[in-house]
Amino acid sequence: MKVHFIAVGGSAMHNLAIALHNKGFRVTGSDDVLFEPSRSRLAKYGILPEQEGWHPEMITPDLDAVILGMHARVDNPELLKAQELGLKIYSYPEYIYEQSKDKQRVVIGGSHGKTTITSMILHVLQQAGKDFDYLVGAQLAGFETMVKLTDAPIIVIEGDEYLASPIDRRPKFHLYKANIAVISGIAWDHINVFPTFDSYVEQFRLFIKTIQPGGKLIYSETDAVLNEAVAADDSKNIEKLPYRLPQYSIADGITSVVAGGESYPLEVFGDHNLLNMEAARLVCLQLGIDADTFYKAITTFKGAARRLELLAKDSSTNIYKDFAHSPSKLQATIHAVKTQFPDRGLVACIELHTFSSLNRDFLKEYAGTLDIADEAIVFIDKKTFEQKKMEPYDASVVKAAFAKDNLLFFNDPAQLKKHLEALEMSGKNLLLMSSGNFGGIDLSALANVIIKNSLN
Repeated sequence: MKVHFIAVGGSAMHNLAIALHNKGFRVTGSDDVLFEPSRSRLAKYGILPEQEGWHPEMITPDLDAVILGMHARVDNPELLKAQELGLKIYSYPEYIYEQSKDKQRVVIGGSHGKTTITSMILHVLQQAGKDFDYLVGAQLAGFETMVKLTDAPIIVIEGDEYLASPIDRRPKFHLYKANIAVISGIAWDHINVFPTFDSYVEQFRLFIKTIQPGGKLIYSETDAVLNEAVAADDSKNIEKLPYRLPQYSIADGITSVVAGGESYPLEVFGDHNLLNMEAARLVCLQLGIDADTFYKAITTFKGAARRLELLAKDSSTNIYKDFAHSPSKLQATIHAVKTQFPDRGLVACIELHTFSSLNRDFLKEYAGTLDIADEAIVFIDKKTFEQKKMEPYDASVVKAAFAKDNLLFFNDPAQLKKHLEALEMSGKNLLLMSSGNFGGIDLSALANVIIKNSLN
């Protein structure tokens, strides 16, 4: 099979390219910009484009498939050439389905927790010696790539609700046709694509309809919006399995889940992670993993990349970074740290970076999300407004939206860094949350400076 990737540098795209290369396909690709780690990883497997840019001459009639990434535009010269030649053009979720239509497909959907639930399932299946393929949205310890495609009978897919490609406006998770589906919760996001809350919720209603006959839907019954969507679904040929928080305890900063008379200490914490764990447990149960095997395996799960990742610590301070950026993720992450360390103060710093979070009309969705933080900081890199061609706003707009008068606002990374370095952090935790990069601040180095300063 000969396959060409348009916009091969994307996170999922370059991992799919590597997976197909490993499967014996002849893989080529192109992109107008290639960042790390995509560049190094493509080079490692010998499939790095010789030069950046779009090259229509690479689109030839002998291609079996062209896979189109979301980064490409509808007027991309390679795409136009492929259309002119009548080649089969796939989005990457379409091609994942094409490669897995004879497998048992587990698809993890939801506005939050998708990566963590998927990662937990992969960790347990690996510990149990199961043969499986996967697609996950983060680099995981113990896994070489973020996509694996072999002859395994099972594939576990993180199912994003964002659009499949520039010419396929369907949400990705609609294309996988799940045999086992998970929905972790519904909280409005991607306002640029789903301008109303109901248009966003509708994507999850449609996702439920894509579950194959005889399939199963595993869902969080703690989410009112999700419960309503599930209750309204009239599918008669799927089984619906709700989950909620398991029994647990917290002692000396360690959360343990209690099941079957046994206590299993975890390396992750927070109600949201306990709910994620229950979703993963129910999936693994459908795949033949009993509860005791699951809980023993999950005790060694350290978390997905950038999810409550511990950057630095001393005896009275922990500094975390987290991928939280939407209102629901932000609130869940703050609650987790406060609950795990009730005797410590909490400094919570959120970077608004996505189109939705920066949208002035959507900003009000963040009201109250920082309330339980002892010190709240919001950062928007002024360059982000320029890059996204959005009208900037000042601190008063942010404070009104978050409904927190003592909130601090920064729009310059150097000033934010200076403020954070000067914090007195003894007996407090610091939580740095963003899907961006805080204006290029080296967060690991910053965390070490803060800890060092606190010790002096």
